[in-house]
Amino acid sequence: MTNKFSELGLSNELLRAVKDQGYTKATPIQSRAIPLVLDGIDVLAGAQTGTGKTAGFTLPLLQNLQKKGSSGGKRHIRALVLVPTRELAAQVEESIATYGRYLDFKSMVIFGGVNINPQFKKLRAGVDIVVATPGRLMDHMSQGTIKLDRVETLILDEADRMLDMGFIRDIRRIVNAVPTSRQTLLFSATFSHEIRELAKDFMVYPEEIQVAKRNETADKVAQIIHPVDKARKRELLAHLIKEDNWYQALVFTRTKHGANRLSLQLTKSGIPSSAIHGNKSQAARTRALKEFKEGKMQVLVATDIAARGLDIEQLPHVVNYELPNVPEDYVHRIGRTGRAGESGHAVSLVSADETKLLHDIEKLLGHPIKRSVIHGFKPDENIRAKPSVQQKKRARRNAATGGTAPKRRRFKNSGRTR
Repeated sequence: MTNKFSELGLSNELLRAVKDQGYTKATPIQSRAIPLVLDGIDVLAGAQTGTGKTAGFTLPLLQNLQKKGSSGGKRHIRALVLVPTRELAAQVEESIATYGRYLDFKSMVIFGGVNINPQFKKLRAGVDIVVATPGRLMDHMSQGTIKLDRVETLILDEADRMLDMGFIRDIRRIVNAVPTSRQTLLFSATFSHEIRELAKDFMVYPEEIQVAKRNETADKVAQIIHPVDKARKRELLAHLIKEDNWYQALVFTRTKHGANRLSLQLTKSGIPSSAIHGNKSQAARTRALKEFKEGKMQVLVATDIAARGLDIEQLPHVVNYELPNVPEDYVHRIGRTGRAGESGHAVSLVSADETKLLHDIEKLLGHPIKRSVIHGFKPDENIRAKPSVQQKKRARRNAATGGTAPKRRRFKNSGRTR
């Protein structure tokens, strides 16, 4: 298996576009996926974030379309890429435009949160490749403004995330609208039972590729935990940014309100910041991301909507201001740094009430994360974690029953309990 783009069977136009981006060597997922996709085989690919998987399907997709040539007349949709978020949709379409710059193809992005009329106009004019989120694509399908009956290649990117977000029914409707005689590519960070069932339904003898173990974090991401009192997290974050001169950091919070509040507080303390989450308009989200990439914003505070959708080259720092409720989201968050062979730094500010969340994350990773108490921010040992709702209910029940929990009734001929 070669790692040279020039030996993967790509056309001169594509190699020229790759060279323009400064790349000569392919990543493992690119080396393995590109030849298979070029052969027209269905591919089920698993890879951690930051491995270059977008180019792994974009380049051979463009090559296949180029090889088959144009059918003449008005353009029709020949390739459809489904993605979970607006940000990822925009970035995949940008990748298609970048690598296809020397080819005669038109692509467009379809997602919600923006005026639908410009999308109508582009579709009427004719496009070759559509990158879409399931919800807005379903809107077009219901209004009869899009035709998918001539799709040659269907790509589901970050399929596990789309399932997590509840898009399974939309995905099935969309897949039923495209021809069965198509090539299908499915990319996923994990190969859960649901993903394999999806592959079984949608794909024909797919070739399986997996270049990283399930939930494996990037090798070059240095992870560290800073224990701190919950009330002093913002103060510690500002200290780290200023003391260590962080010029760019992506910070994750659990809630939209928390993201807004933290970005305002950091800005007031002299650290230019902006927030990005689902309640922000698409224009505001696009502007915030652009300013962050250009270095106009030192800190971008985000909710998990951005955990997989953001692609920022050489992002040095990711901060878990609050640990995620779902352990797998920790992997996706810190995957924003240490991408494509670059080194990265993942910091988690952990308070006493997040001990259980941290335990679950370390259990998923299979190893503990290094702890380091920052001087002047040692947590107060007298502050204990507040009991969870479940713990409170259990305590009340035990008090009412004298410490003996009521027996659980078992249904006849069933393993279910009530």
